[in-house]
Amino acid sequence: MNRIAGIFSRTAPKKGKALVGFVTAGDPSIECSREIVCAMCASGLDMLEIGVPFSDPTADGQVIRRSYRRALSNGTTLQTVFEMTASLRRSFQGPVIVCSYYKPIYLYGVAAFCRDSKKAGADGVLVVDLPPEGSDELSSCCKDENFSLIRLIVPDMSEERIAAISASVSGFLYIVSMTGVTGGSGLNLSEVHRLCRRVRRYTALPLCVGFGISSVDDVAGVSRSADGVIIGSAFARLIEENIGRSNLAEILAERTRQYKGATKT
Repeated sequence: MNRIAGIFSRTAPKKGKALVGFVTAGDPSIECSREIVCAMCASGLDMLEIGVPFSDPTADGQVIRRSYRRALSNGTTLQTVFEMTASLRRSFQGPVIVCSYYKPIYLYGVAAFCRDSKKAGADGVLVVDLPPEGSDELSSCCKDENFSLIRLIVPDMSEERIAAISASVSGFLYIVSMTGVTGGSGLNLSEVHRLCRRVRRYTALPLCVGFGISSVDDVAGVSRSADGVIIGSAFARLIEENIGRSNLAEILAERTRQYKGATKT
């Protein structure tokens, strides 16, 4: 059983729904980012999305955009992401997903990206701006059962589109809770539940919901219909608000513990 399937196995519900955390590699510094990720993974994070910083992140709000700028100013590259993933593998047994825009992958070389991601110990990739129609090269590199190409489902998708995307992925489906960019407000739990019910008609894969989830109550609410809860901007905001504090990693660890507790309600 691969690591993604492992966290959604039949024994997983006893531990609550999966808590998935997005962290930009290299924010606020490369070394501090390593400490933050290790602390979060040791404090209840079930799956890590490690973000590749990019200069034109069209799907992201201002909080994550600023985290990307800080990381890029620190010299963070795809190689940094691979090194962090390999280092984390010494202690973390959960899945690691590389989250990126397509340009950094294209410039690195698609085949080389997949090869080096797997070598570092990553379990899959999420490319937020790559539609299925343009992903043949990447898809062909992700046929390994232990390396998944994760795709997004958005609220205004047609039934036909949901069915087609659901049939072309492995690992899990990323359900976008609302139209817009990351870090938005106004999470509508009724709409989240409705969208999850729609998607489940087409797939038996786990569904993880992200975008606009920031509070413990949000996590508890989403956990009622999803198999996993994805939090990104809330973690990035917490990092930004506490840059320079010696206990930054523990601050992130404590929030991770709070969120994980809410997945069990």
